[in-house]
Formats: sequence, structure tokens, C-alpha cells
Amino acid sequence: MSKSVCIIGAGPSGLVAAKTLLHDAPQGLKFDVTLFDAQPRIGGLWPAKKSDGAGLVHPLMIANQSRHTMYFSDFAWDDAMPQTPRAFQVGGYLERYRQRYCQNANINLCCRIDAAEQVLDESGGTNHKWKVRSKSADGTVLEHIFDFLVIASGYFGKPAIPNSLKGQEFDIPVVHSSKYRDLEQLLGSPKDKKGKILVVGGQLSGFEIAGTIATNLSSAINLPGPNRDAFIDPITKEPKFSIHHLIQRSTWVLPLTTSSTPTSQTPVFLPIDLNLLNLSNRGPGPLTDTQGHTSIEAARFVHSKFKGLLQTNQSEFSPQLAVAENQYDQQPFVGISDTYTDFARVGTIQISYGKLTSISGKTAILQPSEGQIEDVAAVVLAIGFEATSSLSFLSEEHQQKLSLDSSDLNNTVALALHGTHHPEIPNLGFVGFYRSPYWGAMEMQARVVTALFSHGGPTSTTLPPTLMDALKKDKSIERTLALRGDPRASQFPMGDYSWLMQEFGIALGIERVPPRSKMPELGGVEMNILTTARYPGNYLTEDRKREVEKNLRQTEELVRNGIYNGRLVARAIFRSLLGEWKLERDLISRKTEQPTGKFKGTAKFYLREGTAEGREAEFAEIEKIEGDHGFEYLYIENGEFVDEQKGVHFNATRRYIWRYDERRDRLSVWFVKTDDDRTADYLFHDIELIQPEERELADGWRAKGSHLCIQDQYEVQYKFLFQSVNLKEWRLAYTVNGPKKDYSIDSMYTR
Repeated sequence: MSKSVCIIGAGPSGLVAAKTLLHDAPQGLKFDVTLFDAQPRIGGLWPAKKSDGAGLVHPLMIANQSRHTMYFSDFAWDDAMPQTPRAFQVGGYLERYRQRYCQNANINLCCRIDAAEQVLDESGGTNHKWKVRSKSADGTVLEHIFDFLVIASGYFGKPAIPNSLKGQEFDIPVVHSSKYRDLEQLLGSPKDKKGKILVVGGQLSGFEIAGTIATNLSSAINLPGPNRDAFIDPITKEPKFSIHHLIQRSTWVLPLTTSSTPTSQTPVFLPIDLNLLNLSNRGPGPLTDTQGHTSIEAARFVHSKFKGLLQTNQSEFSPQLAVAENQYDQQPFVGISDTYTDFARVGTIQISYGKLTSISGKTAILQPSEGQIEDVAAVVLAIGFEATSSLSFLSEEHQQKLSLDSSDLNNTVALALHGTHHPEIPNLGFVGFYRSPYWGAMEMQARVVTALFSHGGPTSTTLPPTLMDALKKDKSIERTLALRGDPRASQFPMGDYSWLMQEFGIALGIERVPPRSKMPELGGVEMNILTTARYPGNYLTEDRKREVEKNLRQTEELVRNGIYNGRLVARAIFRSLLGEWKLERDLISRKTEQPTGKFKGTAKFYLREGTAEGREAEFAEIEKIEGDHGFEYLYIENGEFVDEQKGVHFNATRRYIWRYDERRDRLSVWFVKTDDDRTADYLFHDIELIQPEERELADGWRAKGSHLCIQDQYEVQYKFLFQSVNLKEWRLAYTVNGPKKDYSIDSMYTR
């Protein structure tokens, strides 16, 4: 006899819950699964199309994790997908996952759950079922009876708005970060406006959205076409808008790709999550939880780890961004953005400390000391979400049993066994209902809920011994309640993903599988990177085993290519070029009629969206598959050239387009059209990295390129010197030989 399950929410949590109930229940048990979601599509936060901007996440937002942690263990990404996908690509993965595993689930879209209450089973006894009331978009109200209920509606229930701003009307646009899509939508008509775009909030979304808006602004100004005129002052020719970021504490800002060897002058790189999930860095023996209450000793340790990872206290980007050692006693906080720090360096993003209390006209009033920020053109609130609305359909009695506290955005409910259930409501389960859940943790929670439902609840005597033992030892509810109001609570109370996976594995009797083959060594210790596929399920078909194997292979191939072959070094170079460089160049001509001398000036890399010019066929292919055009730089150098021997002095400028192709992991430099100084013309050269024979002895990453200009041959040499994730300096030299040209150039770029 089958049991019926209602799942509220069809995002990642709801889909993995449905799949696990349908495919991973013990033999002989069957669940009839019904999902409800208020949206017209599955995917939750994650849209599946570029054009879908109606949800809480911009479809073009770049995820803050790589695809190697944003998957479920038995369903792999396509090999051609980018390492760090955009939101719509994550939504596409979820749609394919639904097609693969949830065909037998009944999915009701545009259908909101208004109420869910327990009722006695009509067959008698003390068992309860769930009476669920749904309301569809056309107003149809229906009641349903289910044996079990799973809440997978997500922690991002409703955008959080400061109480002081609720219910007010403003003279300027004030939006939540989840509603930001582009500058025109935010500002209305930017042509008639100017001022500061104020971003409020120092958590992940604050740094991400500030970096995104800065990127959009840079793109609007530097792309070809007349659109830039709306963002440039016609008199000063300077940008009319800047980003002002209001934060509450010093925060480490990490790029999406970090160095696995941060002290090396020829560092190698991996996605940030793979470096952070290298279990070899945690030492031998069982893992212990590093999140929750943060002791002074633990805070100092983590701060020193981030300082070691970045090899900087961030002061070179902005004094307000510096994390000083006298702050190491306080718990560390992290932001993630590829562009934030360098936009702060050039002043596009300006940082201040305080709390927004009110908005008067175009002035933001702050605490403490009644400070203010004037000339505000728009405000973007990035202070998180309230989870309470995701539980509004539960009765007050059930909300009280869950210890619901709407004022605590991090610990809204107190649940047992790492957020999976509450012992007083045995036929209710939770999946993904905590702040910033990893996909592997969602899958593990779905497995726990399936096991509990399969055996009659958390007090059943038929539970597997490992799960029964874990439930007896569990202190999750007490831990959550203790963290409420704790001034030393960590940024993510359930953020130790590696420890969570270990504990779930123990409870479920699932052992972590070893890597498929020997992994690279760092410091004489073999890497041991945790991914979801390291904990495969217990009921795998041959097809699902192949998907697990593919997931493991993809990660291990990336790690080996990154450590041994320097994959992603080109990406790291590209990311760190942003902004202004001091440029000194020597030119030596071997033709007497051509000048010899020195150039001094600046080189600026202006970030913008990728353009099609010069690579139209490639762009057409990307459009076909709704792929990612990526970004590029408009390179502009200005300065003075001096030939002392000839007594020649003149101002000089030149422009190029720099591009990064993720599929080839290759940088390239393009000429700019002579009649349109912001449009790419044709390829100058590809930049080919050279693998050092003795990486430990090398003094930077070297690269080469070449170009034939009619009969004149250019041979180009590069050397890039890193300080962990950031370029410290780099050198460009080339020789030109041919019937018309015979000279050498040696250029040094420093910050």
C-alpha cells in the first residue's frame, strides 16, 4: 500500500525530496508524491530561461559556487557548461533533473498552499494526516488529504525590509536586491539623473549586488553605441553614477576562483568551493563543527586562514575594506564577488560603515552618530530574506512547536537532526529549510526524511540503528535556540557543509567513497575534495551509478587540470586585470627613421559584457544554446612618449579589446576599429600560457602570442606575477620584424 506525500515547493529542495521519495525508499515501500509551487515554473529561485526575470534571482546572476557543488549526486552537468554557471543555467539543470527523476510526481504550478493542518486518520486511532488547502491562480480552492507533509518552500520566503522603511513612499527608487535587473529598470530614465546608487547590507547579497551594479555601470559606459550618453556627464565626461556600499563590519571578499597555492609566484587555481572543501586542510580524524557559536580562538584561526588565502588584509583596495588584526577576535564574515574589490580600488564602489535608519528626499540617514549620505539616486536593500512567510500556512500551534521566531533571520525555526524534522510532529519533514543550504545537504536531508517516513517517524523502533543512534544523540534544537541572540553567532549557523555531510553519512549508514584515482598533492598531502557524489545513495540503478561516476570524473579532471596544467590561470588573470595600472614602456627601434624612447602613463581595463564583433559565428552558436557571452575589457592606455635623442615629445594612446574564452580557457587581444574606438575589429593574438618546467622556481606565469601583419611578424611575450588571487604586476614585451617594421617593446604594468 502506498503513502501520499505533499511537498510544498518545487525548487531544488522540493525536487530532490520528490526524487528521493520516488526512487530511494526501501524496497516494498511506495510513495505517491504531489508538489505545489506558487510560481508558473519549477526551480524555486532558479529560472530556466534568460528571459525569466520575474523571480527572486536575476537569470544572468553568476552563482557563488561552482557547478561541482551545485548538483545532486546522481545527475551530472553537461561537460560543456561553465564551471561557475549563471542562474538560468542552474534552472536548466533542475528542469533536466525533473524530467529524469520526477516524471511520476504530480506537480501543481501556479498553486499556493494557504493552510495545512493535522487531522485524525478517519480509520481511527491516534495517527494524523495532513489536510492541505490549495489555491490556484484562477482562484480555485481545493482541499487534499496526505499522509505526510514536506516543507521545501525555502528560506527565502519574503525580502527583508527594515522596519523603519516599511510602508513609506520615497522620492527615489528603493528596491530589494532580489528585484534588481538592470540600471534602466532601477533608475527609470538615467539620462535626467545622477548621483549615488546606495547598496545597503554587508552579507553575501550586498557584495554580490554591489559588484553586479558596478559591472552594469561599467558596461553601459564602455559598450559601443549611444547608450553611454545617458550615464556620462556631458560637461565633465565623467560617469554620473557611483555605487556607495553601506556595511556593518569588515568582511573578507573572495573571488569565485581562488589559489590552491597562494604563496607561490606561479599559483594554480580552482573554484573557491573546491579549495574550501579540501578535507586535507581539516587535519586527520573526524570533523568537528566549525559554525554556530564562534569562540575567540576559532575566530582568530579562520581570519588567519582567509588572510593566508588572499595574502592581503584588503587595505590596498580600500581602507574601509581592510580586516585589521585587532579585529580577529570577532567572528569572520565573507562576501563573494569577482569584481567588487577592484571596483572599490578605482572608486566606482565607495564603502562606509553604518545602519540605514531613514530616507529623506535624496538623503540617507544613518546610525550611529546621525551620519548621512547625500545625493542618492536609488537605494538597493540587500539585507536578506524572512523565512516566516514560507511557514504561514501552518497553524499557530505548529509554529509554536517549531519555536518560530520571525525576528531571527538566521535561526527562524528550531528543527531536529540538522534541519530535517521536529519530534513532536512526526509526519512533517523539512528539506533545504535553513540559510544558504548546499545541494549535498539538501539531498542528505531528503534521504533522512524518506527514511523517517518509511519507518513510521523519528520514534519508530524499526529505524535503522545508525539513524536511531543519531537521533538519540542529536542536539540540533537546543543548538538553534542557544544561537538566538548570541553575539558571537557565525555568519552561517549551519554552514559547515563538510561536517554536515559527515554527520548525515553516519546517520544514514552512507560511507564517503574515495576519489576514483590518486589526487594531486599540495605540501606533500594528497587533496581530498568533498563533493556531493562522494556520498552516493544506497539504491542506485546502473544508470544512476554512471551519473555518480560522471560527477566524480568531472571534478577530478578539473582539479588535475588546475593543479598540473594551470587551467583557470587565464581566468584568474582576466579577473584581476580590472581597473587602472601604471604603465612604463621602453621602445627600441632598429630603423633610424622610427623613434626610440620611453612611454609613461596609465592603462585602464574597463569591464563590459561580451560583444560579437569579430566572432559572430561563435556568438550565433552561443545564442542557439542560450549560452553565456561572458565579459571582456575595453583597454585604453594614455601617456607621454619621449625620444630624448630626437627631442620628440608627444601624447600617445591606444586601445584594444581583451577577451576570455572559458571553453578554451584562453585569453585573446583584439584590435579596435579605427572609426569606432569601442568596437572590436579583428584578432591581434591569442595568449598561450607556458607551463613552467620547475613551477616552484618560476618567478611568474609566462605566456606567448604571435601575429602576422601583412609581412611584419609580431612575437609577443608575457609574464604575470601574482600575489595569491591578485595580479601584482605583469610584463608585456614583443619584437616586430619585417620589411616595414623592426623594433622591440618592453612594457611593465604595476598597480
